[in-house]
Amino acid sequence: MNKENSTENKLAGATDMTSGPVMRHILTFAVPMLIGYVFQQFYSMVDTVIVGKFVGVYALAGVGSTSAISFMIIGFCTGLCAGFSIPVSQHFGAGSFSRMRKFIANSIWISAVFAVFITIIVCALTGNILHAMNTQADIYDYAYDYIFIVFAGIPATILYNLSSSIIRSFGDSKTPVWFLLLSSVLNIILDLVTIIYFNMGVVGAALATIFSQFVSGALCTLYMYKRFSFIRCSREELRPRRSYIKQLLYMGVPMGIQYTITAIGSVILQTAVNGLGYMAVAAVTAGNKVRTFFCTPYDALGSTIATFAGQNVGAHRLDRVREGLKCSAIIGCVYSVLGLLLMVLLGDPLSLLFLDSAETDIIAMTKFFLIADAAFGIALTCVNVFRFCMQGLGFSALAIFAGILEMIGRSFVGFVLVPVFGFTAACFAAPAAWVLADLFLIPACFYCIRKAAKAFNN
Repeated sequence: MNKENSTENKLAGATDMTSGPVMRHILTFAVPMLIGYVFQQFYSMVDTVIVGKFVGVYALAGVGSTSAISFMIIGFCTGLCAGFSIPVSQHFGAGSFSRMRKFIANSIWISAVFAVFITIIVCALTGNILHAMNTQADIYDYAYDYIFIVFAGIPATILYNLSSSIIRSFGDSKTPVWFLLLSSVLNIILDLVTIIYFNMGVVGAALATIFSQFVSGALCTLYMYKRFSFIRCSREELRPRRSYIKQLLYMGVPMGIQYTITAIGSVILQTAVNGLGYMAVAAVTAGNKVRTFFCTPYDALGSTIATFAGQNVGAHRLDRVREGLKCSAIIGCVYSVLGLLLMVLLGDPLSLLFLDSAETDIIAMTKFFLIADAAFGIALTCVNVFRFCMQGLGFSALAIFAGILEMIGRSFVGFVLVPVFGFTAACFAAPAAWVLADLFLIPACFYCIRKAAKAFNN
């Protein structure tokens, strides 16, 4: 396709990733994403500390007991919005700005419908969900109050994720990070104010979360409208269109479901670990908190290659897509080696961030968990790079099979291996899921590239 205006995107402050050094584009896009992910995890940790310290252990347990279902629902919304941005990045890369604007408009219509529908359903079923998860009576009220308000704030969550995903589709990964930082600081301040000064408990923590999310979403939307003049739609472009809605759903729904499937596998594994006793649960909990920080570079690489592949497939530059895959894989593999060395050398002090020094046995278990996890960093690199590349190419529905394989891997370990081999098996559950997914993802990604090339030649 011919570009409607070859300088329009540059004048608007976006980044055209269809030309220039590939490695530079990958790094300059991924680093701000990494900073945002790290700060988000830091804020989440501080948020948890505030609830535990000023509201109490039961409140902390109540909030913590909702994490799996929260990840399942909020993760679906996050994946949905990320999927909606894929056609936007593709047509941005192609320079087809009118079609790009129509995709943006239709993504707004669909997001509004999903926001209302999901909010009503999950709020109505909150009590049933908590009972189905066997939430204990002494923490039930805390869990209900917190997650009900978080669910009620789903429209704010979708607003932020959609607007930030669209901004990133233009090659701008820095701006959403700034608004995320602002949102995180605001959330911490509001946590302190509502919990300490207004004594609102977990209700205050939940309100702080959704309000700060709304502020960041509103600022992203305002920035996007002011900064990128080429997204301003005419009345005719704003009209809902069935063909555009169909394509957006094809991209977004599988990505949302992928998050949900991953959450199901994690819930099954956690259930198995719970049967091993408090020491195993404590070790896995502490290990997962450290792992969350450890995995942020992989998350950043995944988001980067999705945008990079989207723009370049739109520009029919599959040679750059292949080069982007190579560069992302190299970065991920180098980090994986460094990360393993870090866990071997610093596994004990990292565990002490969440455990008392007297718990020597649990600390040793946590270090083993971290080393086992880090040893398969290259497998995790491939999961993120190849899966997100497929999604950027427009094959979200095919990529969902990787999520199914991950769920199967974790479920097999949880149901079959953990009862036999105990904690050791639990440590290798995530690596088993990654390896199983890679057996599908790597050949599938190259198949998608070949299929895209064949479509261009026809």
